[in-house]
Amino acid sequence: MGSFSLFILLVTALLFSGLSLIIGRVLIRKSTNKQKGSPYECGLPTIGKSIHQQHVGYYLFALIFLVFDVELIFLYPWAVVVKQIGIRALIEISFFIFTLFLGFLYAHKKKALQWN
Repeated sequence: MGSFSLFILLVTALLFSGLSLIIGRVLIRKSTNKQKGSPYECGLPTIGKSIHQQHVGYYLFALIFLVFDVELIFLYPWAVVVKQIGIRALIEISFFIFTLFLGFLYAHKKKALQWN
């Protein structure tokens, strides 16, 4: 299972995605009308601009939530095998949590956790 397997996987992925796009273009009828291009908002006509920028703080808050959510995913298997691994596991998870804590401090310094 060397580089040849990786090459086969890459070729298969490119063929599959390329053929899917080509089949979609050939088989699907194109229908253009004004209503199809408008954004859907509960069946009511759009009032004002439908595209507006969100404050970047919402995205930062979501990313921080995602980081700490992934941290919990890594902590559960660690807690299951911590007795088997011993002190090495404690050192590794301490380094992991310390790294996340540094990221939290950086986010707090940049005021990414404030809503205003």
